[in-house]
Amino acid sequence: MKIGKVIGTVVATRKVESLTGVKLLLVQPLDEDGKPSGEPVVACDTQQSGPGETVFFIGGREASLPLPEPFNPSDAAIIGIIDMVSRNTR
Repeated sequence: MKIGKVIGTVVATRKVESLTGVKLLLVQPLDEDGKPSGEPVVACDTQQSGPGETVFFIGGREASLPLPEPFNPSDAAIIGIIDMVSRNTR
């Protein structure tokens, strides 16, 4: 799992049938300090999140599993909305 911030939405007038009805969001991955890390990714939203929210997401083959149709070409999926992050610094 990775942490990211939703920075936008993606509108597709045409997409594969297995992604019909699935909202696509642009997610900026974050590092352990909450700073942007790497390029933004398009993620399928399974949690009804929106721009500005901090989320955790998965990538790879596992990204297709939380969607209604598990056989789809998804590379990333949002699986949770983060309310707070606390880090123990000993």
